[in-house]
Amino acid sequence: MLAIHVKKIKLWAFLVLTIPLISLSISSQDGDLDIPAIGDRVSGVVSLEQEKVIGSQFLKQVYAQAPIINDPLIQEYTELLIYRISETSLVKDRDFKLVLIDDRSLNAFAAPGGIIGVNAGLFIHADNEGEFASVIAHELAHVSQRHFARGILRGQDTSLASALVLISSIALAIVSNNPTAFIAGPAALAQEQLRYSRVFEREADRFGFNNLINAGYDPKSMGEMFENMAQIRRLSGDIPPEFLLTHPVTSSRISDAFNAADQVGVDGGKTNSPEYQFIKGRIEAKYFNRNANAEAFFKGKNEKKSTIQNSISLVTALTENRKFDEANQILSKLIENFPKNLILQTIKAEILFEAKSYDEALNVVNLILKVAPNNYPASVTKGRILSSNGEFLLAEQVIRDQLIKKNQDPSLWLLLSEIQRSAKNITGYHMSRGEYYLLLGKDQEAMNEFQFALRLVRNNFQVTESIMTKINEIKKNQRRR
Repeated sequence: MLAIHVKKIKLWAFLVLTIPLISLSISSQDGDLDIPAIGDRVSGVVSLEQEKVIGSQFLKQVYAQAPIINDPLIQEYTELLIYRISETSLVKDRDFKLVLIDDRSLNAFAAPGGIIGVNAGLFIHADNEGEFASVIAHELAHVSQRHFARGILRGQDTSLASALVLISSIALAIVSNNPTAFIAGPAALAQEQLRYSRVFEREADRFGFNNLINAGYDPKSMGEMFENMAQIRRLSGDIPPEFLLTHPVTSSRISDAFNAADQVGVDGGKTNSPEYQFIKGRIEAKYFNRNANAEAFFKGKNEKKSTIQNSISLVTALTENRKFDEANQILSKLIENFPKNLILQTIKAEILFEAKSYDEALNVVNLILKVAPNNYPASVTKGRILSSNGEFLLAEQVIRDQLIKKNQDPSLWLLLSEIQRSAKNITGYHMSRGEYYLLLGKDQEAMNEFQFALRLVRNNFQVTESIMTKINEIKKNQRRR
């Protein structure tokens, strides 16, 4: 469950969440949409550069207050899927920033500046990659149609101050997964804003549906995702998830989705992939009831029906229980069937690392990096292996190479600081921790770290200058508030 403290949240930072995920309606009952021209009027209200600034601030709030999944394999898979689907979308700027929320509820969101948020629950509830992709395509449509900026433009026609109260309330309900947080302003304003949000949702459905087909997925995937949502509603009793209260799934919506798929006339299309099943199996094992025996459960499930998803769930459970030999035996059978799969090879390296077989683990990641240089999950695993083996300078360089393209990733800065602390590089440790806190929006903590580092520097003008630049930037930001 996400723990959000209202008084810590910048109101405008959560404007982005007024366009929640799950309204994948293809219904045309409300008539055809008149798509507004996205031009000077919208950009005059919120420019693309302003959206990026807002998105950056929003991301800091999420990193600081929401539980984040720090799993390079899940991160890499989801990023690659987003980029692949975006190639057939109308999104022009594909500089995406993915944030994975450690929450089992079904949710995802699009935010200004190309931010895509995905809950772990999306993997749990989407049965296959096609269903998962239908949600991503929907979110990319929010980005391409600039719904955030257009929502602000629409708000100017009523009362922006009142709209901000409503928008913040909706956002809090979505992020905290708490329906009671939805305490809106005047009823008439609430109705108007929700009506316009539904227009955005229908627009995102239409563009997302077309994108899903163009990306090569089965057009029925969207309707199948609806069916999953309806099942969740039936099982949730009197208190359904917040997104189902604000976006109810009706039988007509489900039938409309399938009818739209039938009208397309596209036969088949991609529904699943081994990679999705590996990632879904990994997540399902991690989110298994902690009070139950995950190993016994997935053993029974795998014996009853041996699938690659069930096998990975069992491998994950066995690894958690430090039964590395058993985990490797099952994994080896999967690798026989998928010898070139980098996810499986990385899992093999992780198991060897956890078993403290550092040399073997290093050989595996080096083979991966030979095929896929700078591969993110393999590089992170290599950095950890080298650090555990006492090769701190090499470990630091591996992580710094990743930071060249992922310098907004707090988990990398945190890992780098841990490596530097082990190496007794205390100046570097405080500098990396400073960068980490900056990404979390914790400016005072960052200032403290950089000031610690500054006191430790001796006769190094370049490092001193770098630290002073950071300190001055923080002071400048604090004066603006």
